[in-house]
Amino acid sequence: MQTIIITGASDGIGAASARQLKAKGHNVVLVGRSRAKTEALARELAAPFHLADYARLADVKRLASELLRYDRIDVLANNAGGIMGEREVTEDGFEKTFQVNHLAPFLLTKLLMGHLAASRAKVIQTASEAANMWGKNFDVTDLNNERNYAAQVAYGNAKLENILFTRELDWRHRADGISAVAFHPGVVRSSFASDTNHFMRFIYHSPLKYLITISPEKSGLALTALAEGKPGIDWQPGGMYSSGKPMKVAFKDDGTVARQLWERSEELLKVALS
Repeated sequence: MQTIIITGASDGIGAASARQLKAKGHNVVLVGRSRAKTEALARELAAPFHLADYARLADVKRLASELLRYDRIDVLANNAGGIMGEREVTEDGFEKTFQVNHLAPFLLTKLLMGHLAASRAKVIQTASEAANMWGKNFDVTDLNNERNYAAQVAYGNAKLENILFTRELDWRHRADGISAVAFHPGVVRSSFASDTNHFMRFIYHSPLKYLITISPEKSGLALTALAEGKPGIDWQPGGMYSSGKPMKVAFKDDGTVARQLWERSEELLKVALS
């Protein structure tokens, strides 16, 4: 039995995978933004839960302190995220898409690093093919998306950041026992895009979604398989997967941009949290 922490667990992929993993006998810990939804799932599964809004880094710090109370963390599934609408800056001073999708899970992972290493944990990032669709021109010098902002480009950049973070986490901490992997869950039928007026809201909140999306249960199986899988056997650390197979990433990087993203993220957090 593993202790598996799933962020973004109150709906969609996270909730589906939480149900699957709980049914398999694992100790599932739920993290969500909505108290009502997260509490409801926690009651259904008889599982512990924690609340955090990733648009507030203070919530992430508090969440980390709460999660460190568990004896071990076998899996950290960084699943929370979303596409936004008009450009918005959080109370921490960061563009919201960047903070919610990358900077907040980066901070959480960093704060839990000692625990993760001691547990020889798997760290799973829910990324997306949006990285290939809209993240091809990613600029590590414009993490706050200040130049030519568009909701889909900011989201594509963030999903690429998830992939680059996975690669750099593997490079820096594989020797410490941490295994990192990212995956594309498919276009999932859920409440995704609720916070935006972007065209993707129409897709996710209209009858059209039943034609072009897959069920959360099916997408949850991908996260469940990675959580239960053995690194180096069932999947390769540092990899990006889609439908259980390695996914090609359009953005070319020899490791330089991944390193710069990590270092720049640390610098931004140091200033924001000082």
